[in-house]
Amino acid sequence: MSDASLVPLARLHDVQVRYGAVPALQGVSLALQRGEVLALLGRNGAGKSTAIAVLLGLRAVDGGRAELLGGDPQQRASRRGIGVMLQSTALPPVLQVAELIELARACYDDPRPLAECLALAGLTGLATRRYGQLSGGQQRRVQFAIAVCGRPQLLFLDEPTTGLDIQARQALWQAIRQLAAEGCGVLLTTHYLEEADALAQRVVVIEGGKVLADGPLAQFRQQRAPRRIRCRSALDAQRVGTWPGVREVQREGEYLQLLAEPAEPVVARLLGEDPQLQELDVRGGGLADAFVELTREAA
Repeated sequence: MSDASLVPLARLHDVQVRYGAVPALQGVSLALQRGEVLALLGRNGAGKSTAIAVLLGLRAVDGGRAELLGGDPQQRASRRGIGVMLQSTALPPVLQVAELIELARACYDDPRPLAECLALAGLTGLATRRYGQLSGGQQRRVQFAIAVCGRPQLLFLDEPTTGLDIQARQALWQAIRQLAAEGCGVLLTTHYLEEADALAQRVVVIEGGKVLADGPLAQFRQQRAPRRIRCRSALDAQRVGTWPGVREVQREGEYLQLLAEPAEPVVARLLGEDPQLQELDVRGGGLADAFVELTREAA
């Protein structure tokens, strides 16, 4: 692996941003590598939009340092290698899909072929349709095609699948995976936590302008997302609560309710100590559970 491949595509180092006396970012640090999908998560008002604005050169920092493709995000040269799909985008409604993509392609020295842009975004049959005649989900796919037409090294996707049906969403997920496999870095913000769960290798959670968590998705889930175990059992709840891995246990009539991680040894011990155990149900352990647990602790 070359030294160049180890240099982050984008980086925030101890970044601070204030709007008047109100802090929006308080010492935020993160880095995005080539071929990586990083999910930037947080509740509304947590600081996600400000962090993205800094990386896009739309907002200067009040402290710390921001880097984009090795340069200053506020310099145009640093932004030439990125693609951006914002949550809200206005495009001329009278232009055809192909015309809009061709206008964007004209801004780049070596753009993707039009047919490839259409295929990546699932728009092959809509090239001659006017933008204003498209559904909201189809318009989002046009915006995605425009974002990727310049072969970006780094792609910013802000709520990319809002308004898409299940099939279109999964198709866009596959396109994002393809781009990452080709070496494109992707910074994803989404309120669909199953989307981040399906796409991201790393997760950064922001709350109150501070980074609460930054790490591999699998590690984040394991550390932060205890599984819920429910079973019909006569075992003593207080004793079960002393077992390794059990974080919480409650009795509800004939049923035990547990939070445990790792769950597998706890389930094995439940079955071993109560041969009469029934109605075993194990749920959770996903990114949504981890996110809720983390932000609940912060609050």
